[in-house]
Amino acid sequence: MTIWQPDPSKLRRPVYLSLAEEISGAIADGRLANGTKLLPHRRLADDLGISVQTVGRAYEELGRRGLVSGETGRGTFVRTPQREPDPPYIPERLDQVEDLSILKPVCEPMHVEHLQAALADLSRSLDPAIALSFRPNTLFTRHRTVALDWLKLCGIECQPGNVCLTNGATAAMTIALMVAAPPGSTVVTEEIGHHTLVPLAAYLGLKLVGLAIDDDGIVPDALERACREGDVRALYMVPTAANPTATTMSLTRRQQIIEIARRHGLLIVENDALGPLVSERPAPFGALAPDITLYLTTFTKCVMPGLRNGYLVVPDRLVPAAANRHLVTNWMATPLLAEIAARWVEDGKAQQLMEWQRTTLRARQRIAAELLAGTGYCSQPEGLHVWLPLGENRSEAAFVSHARLQNVAIAPGSSFVTSGSQHPAAVRISVGSTSEEGLRRGLTCVVNLLSSEPEPVLLAI
Repeated sequence: MTIWQPDPSKLRRPVYLSLAEEISGAIADGRLANGTKLLPHRRLADDLGISVQTVGRAYEELGRRGLVSGETGRGTFVRTPQREPDPPYIPERLDQVEDLSILKPVCEPMHVEHLQAALADLSRSLDPAIALSFRPNTLFTRHRTVALDWLKLCGIECQPGNVCLTNGATAAMTIALMVAAPPGSTVVTEEIGHHTLVPLAAYLGLKLVGLAIDDDGIVPDALERACREGDVRALYMVPTAANPTATTMSLTRRQQIIEIARRHGLLIVENDALGPLVSERPAPFGALAPDITLYLTTFTKCVMPGLRNGYLVVPDRLVPAAANRHLVTNWMATPLLAEIAARWVEDGKAQQLMEWQRTTLRARQRIAAELLAGTGYCSQPEGLHVWLPLGENRSEAAFVSHARLQNVAIAPGSSFVTSGSQHPAAVRISVGSTSEEGLRRGLTCVVNLLSSEPEPVLLAI
């Protein structure tokens, strides 16, 4: 394959800047693709009849613009700016639209009433430290102890010192990845997985590699191969009620993954935000391999969206690192929310709301089973969503657009692809984001689209 080269007749003084502009233009119009290795300094200098120093200054200018990066011992590579990824859900709530695109629990007026009551109670009995303290180590001593009761419901046994209170799963993800993998290292994950992981890894300077999955989660051979071929430092997974594929990894598969991780010295980041909803499930990685697992969970998906509080459990040797990463990214969890969560765990309110959510989701999943029968969809009996393959002859984008034209929003599978590989067309459908009647209307629209011949989208949304 011939590598594009600048035309020496187009170079003007100052030559280094002219050369940088020529290369920049080739990157902009696609003649130099992302990841392309530029010619070595001396070879390009000889080809163009200029000095090595001039080529070096041009490459430095391109680096300053963020268009290339130099890797010691390997050379200089094109690094085109990445477009910000589109979220799988519609950005704002629209009237007349059945929004099945956003993953959220079922919410009723009683959730607001519970929070109002909690805030009223706080107004009468607020510990001054909740409003005035700057020191998370002393402020959250009681909260960490209370957290152990909730974590025990999740299958995790640990000590208070291993618990880091966070503002939900995203904050915990950030801390865990910063602890598990230094900038420039490789993190592996499901090839169809958590949609915020892709931009987060990029912002943290991590190389993200998607691994093959099957109905039981990450394929062990794929993990083994990735570890042998590259410097993999961490494995990130959503092994229970996986978002978006709705699978739950078996105990046998979990043990196989742990054996590979130990052999290659990997840390495991386990996102269990959805797991507590699944009443019958294997033990989490945080229980099976606590010495190599950073386990995170949250109240937002299983208790209430506004209760943006969660727990990150880290191995003993990583506690100082996790505390420091938390301080520089968040300083500490929001004390008022942490206090509400602790009180609800203490008085049983959190577990009561989670049990209500499970019962309600079972009813929602029965509706999905009724309407989607025979479509090959995947779900969990107490899950927040279903994963629906569309078949080989359907355009995922067209299917999502046709549903949207009928005022039904669903999430395209492409939003969850973590690597550049092709994926079978599929959509994620939330069962908790609307009423039962709205869910029926939305799923009926989806079924009607599946039963009709694929059509191009002729109207803009």
